[in-house]
Amino acid sequence: MTSRTGTAGTTDEALGYEQARDELIEVVRRLETGGTTLEESLALWERGEELAKVCRRWLDGARARLDAALAEEEEEKDEAAADNG
Repeated sequence: MTSRTGTAGTTDEALGYEQARDELIEVVRRLETGGTTLEESLALWERGEELAKVCRRWLDGARARLDAALAEEEEEKDEAAADNG
């Protein structure tokens, strides 16, 4: 993936979830408001797609961490039940 510089000079890889989400909200607001040229609208759309991917990566990572924690908890519960049984 190529890194792209965001609004504050931060590469997409370094964007936190909240920062990417907030920038995406702003992109959507600008697109819905209108008043931009076709070229500007296309650039905003492309930026929005990139930001959506950043958010998706963060959410997928959070889901994986949650799944791993739940699996570990279940494994510990099963081991405790086996020790008591």
